[in-house]
Amino acid sequence: MNVTIVCDVLGEPNNGTTIATLNLIRHLKNSGHRVNVVSADETSAEGENNYVVPTLHLGKFADSVLRRNGVSLAKADEEVLKDAIRDADVVHIQIPFFLGTAGTRIARSMNKPVTASFHCQAENVTSHLGMMNFPPANKLTYKVFYRNVFRHIDKIHYPTRFIREVFEKEVGPTNGEVISNGVNDAFFDLSRRENREGKFTVVCTGRYSKEKAQDALIKAVSRSAHRENIRVVFAGDGPRKKHLMRLAESAGVDCTFAFFTREQLTKQLSEADLYVHTAIIEIEAISCMEAIASGLVPVICNSERSATRFFALDDNNLFRKNDAEDLARKIDFWYEHPELKKQYTEKYANLRAEFSQEACMQRMEKMLLDAIGEHKAS
Repeated sequence: MNVTIVCDVLGEPNNGTTIATLNLIRHLKNSGHRVNVVSADETSAEGENNYVVPTLHLGKFADSVLRRNGVSLAKADEEVLKDAIRDADVVHIQIPFFLGTAGTRIARSMNKPVTASFHCQAENVTSHLGMMNFPPANKLTYKVFYRNVFRHIDKIHYPTRFIREVFEKEVGPTNGEVISNGVNDAFFDLSRRENREGKFTVVCTGRYSKEKAQDALIKAVSRSAHRENIRVVFAGDGPRKKHLMRLAESAGVDCTFAFFTREQLTKQLSEADLYVHTAIIEIEAISCMEAIASGLVPVICNSERSATRFFALDDNNLFRKNDAEDLARKIDFWYEHPELKKQYTEKYANLRAEFSQEACMQRMEKMLLDAIGEHKAS
């Protein structure tokens, strides 16, 4: 089949949406399908079947916010979109922003089947406007997403049941499928886990941003009974890096801040003792899934706006949102119970089996093929 993928955000793999998009593109190409990619990513301009549109500029302030987050948005170019969509069997929209909205409209005008992934939580938008915790703003964001894109879609890909329920609560039932974005096979080799000497190492993976709430981990370790023998590795990058570094220094917590390649990250996880997921807003925490796949036991923020909490087996894997004392107790519990921690690694075996990226991408491929077949039948 010929697939056109429309991406408002694409470039460096420093965010979950880009990583998920690149994984889908790679799988479809490896499966023998032709893939057209429409984005503002100039680094891919020379690649086969890549269609590059201009970068969208929203003004000095908004552009600076986007730069701090390491992303840029795409500006809709109708002629480029028409060229990319004309011969497509199906069009897949990754983000319901300007490019995705225009791509949906043009695909519909050409009578193409259209699918879309739900990668953007309302709070991912409203957090940049200082309204992350203002429910009317989040409700309005979902309404706009629905009006511009999702009401026109044949099949919606939801990475988790959680985000499907959140969205459908605001807009009503949709024709959707819940399919995880999956975890790369490189993370599943438990034989890499190493017994080593040194400090008890806690890893926390994710962008340094307000909704990821890494502050909680620094504050918790500063309150730990074992703080002198704990080091924290924050794997990622983002606009709050300097803030977190200052907080760690003032709290006297041994922290490493670095962005890791996949190979480097698998090594970090294989050498770690515990994984802590601090995010209070999350559609699907691939980073937590990667840690579990690597054999780590997680401690997860019990936030009602995060799907990640459903990875907890029991209360030992959860800490109360905005409660550094509770997180410190959970870290100390796992520090003091290494044998139980090994048992929990085994308990997570069934969940790890559900994270296979290859299986997830095969389901995505089938969803696209089903959309083509249903469109022809109708």
